[in-house]
Amino acid sequence: MKKLTLGLFSFLFIFLINSSPSLSAKRGIYIEGKIKVIDGDTIKIEGTSIRLFGIDTPEKNQICVNKKNESYDCGSISTITLRRYIGRAKIKCRYTEKDRYGRILGTCYFPYDSSKLSLNRYMVHTGHAVAYKRYSKKYLDSEKWAKDNHLGMWQGNFERPEKWRTKYK
Repeated sequence: MKKLTLGLFSFLFIFLINSSPSLSAKRGIYIEGKIKVIDGDTIKIEGTSIRLFGIDTPEKNQICVNKKNESYDCGSISTITLRRYIGRAKIKCRYTEKDRYGRILGTCYFPYDSSKLSLNRYMVHTGHAVAYKRYSKKYLDSEKWAKDNHLGMWQGNFERPEKWRTKYK
């Protein structure tokens, strides 16, 4: 009788853990498909908006200065960089939550090519995004790499996108 009770208790416990929305959400939900790049940190998969979690890219029309002290549209460059990295590949995104605008906050990657960086890490690692420190410290190492190697925006001067939005939007 004790074995039956223990077995039923174990089954019930496992069932409750697996069916709990808060606990199962932490494991993540996946969305996969062909994408449309909206900007350097936002994509759409089949009409669903996905914000790349933990990173922040320059806004459209945000101006940065390169190493030759020339101005350039770093927001557009960020978008183009993401578009080129993805090409025509399918992307898979894992997420556990949405932002205040209803967009999925996801970590996105190439599901059939583990040799490539996630889209999130790639953008920061190449200097076309910064780690969005307010929400995550996950990409600080990639930001340091880009800064130390003068990549992307780190080749010259720029204003962090969050600060720029506060001033101009």
